[in-house]
Parts: sequence; C-alpha cells; structure tokens
Amino acid sequence: MPGNDNRKVKLDILGLSYSQTQTGAYALVLGEEDGKRRLPIIIGNFEAQAIAIELEKMKPSRPLTHDIFKAFADTFHVSVTEVIVYKLVEGIFYAKLVCRQGKEKAVELDTRTSDAIALAVRFKCPIYTYESILSSAGIILEEDDMEKVSEDEDLAVEPASESSGLSSLSSEELDAELEKAIKEENYERASMVRDEINRRL
Repeated sequence: MPGNDNRKVKLDILGLSYSQTQTGAYALVLGEEDGKRRLPIIIGNFEAQAIAIELEKMKPSRPLTHDIFKAFADTFHVSVTEVIVYKLVEGIFYAKLVCRQGKEKAVELDTRTSDAIALAVRFKCPIYTYESILSSAGIILEEDDMEKVSEDEDLAVEPASESSGLSSLSSEELDAELEKAIKEENYERASMVRDEINRRL
C-alpha cells in the first residue's frame, strides 16, 4: 500500500563499530523499535566520537561542536523534538532536525545523518525513518543471527579486550589508560577502557 511507505518507524541506537569496508570510518547501527530490522549507517570518526561520549555520559574537557549547538539552543529556548532519516540516495542517508521554539511552528533543518544522531542523543529526542527506507536498506536479523552479528557484519561494537589489547593490562594500568585517553580527548579509547574496567567488576 503506497501510504504505508510513508509510515514513520521509530529507531533505537544499537551500537557503533569499526567499519570493515572504509578505513577510519564507523558503522552506526540503528534498530527498528519492537522489530528485527537494522539500519547500518557509515559515519566519520568525529561524529562517532560525538555520539559515543554522550552515550557513555563522558564529559569532554572542552565542549564539542554538538555540545555548543545544544547549549546555544537551550539558551534561546529552542528544542529538537525529533530526528527523521527521510531519504536514501546512492547509499547516502539524508536526515532532518525538527525544531521548535516555544509554541512557534515546527521548523525542519536539513543535516547530515551523523550530526542529526549526535544531536538526538543530546536532546534526548526520538529518531525516526520511513518504512520505505527500512524496506530498501534495512537488514533483517532473526534471533538466531544475533549471536553471529559480530562475526558476519559490521554491526556490533568490538569487545575492548580484543580490539585494543586491553585484556593484558592490570587494573591500575587501565585506570591510567582511562585518565590518559580522556585527557587526550580520545573518547573511543576511553570508552573501550571503561568497558574493560566494567567487565572486571
């Protein structure tokens, strides 16, 4: 049914992983809420950092661009009410921010999908796409396939101990690594170190 293609589908952020197909890039995996379809989106290193540190509730020593946008919006009472991944052309996803200032009419701003997701996690607003996009670009995972995702697809976050040699470090060395990573603003590294520390608790 044609109308069905325009149905909005809510998405959840399932994870970030190193992309096996593009050097220096990451795969951001969005999942259909209450469904089995997954939408992997290739994003850059900076945007991956911006999403990861907010999801991990880390505080950068200096605000990132997305943090400045959030502070600016808060100052002038502008909110981002939702993010919509609305178009897919030749493998590139397009997104828009739905913004509102007080009771004013909502305004839509075109943006890169990676920036839109980085802002969505800061504004704690829902992320949507359309049924037509999920139908054409979504990957369906059955329950039995979930265990094999990390082996077969770029869809799962690599275990810190395997991806960065952290398993051989002592607890004291891990604490030092975490402090160093945060100081150097290397938030992917900090996130992996924190995960390894948590695994040992």
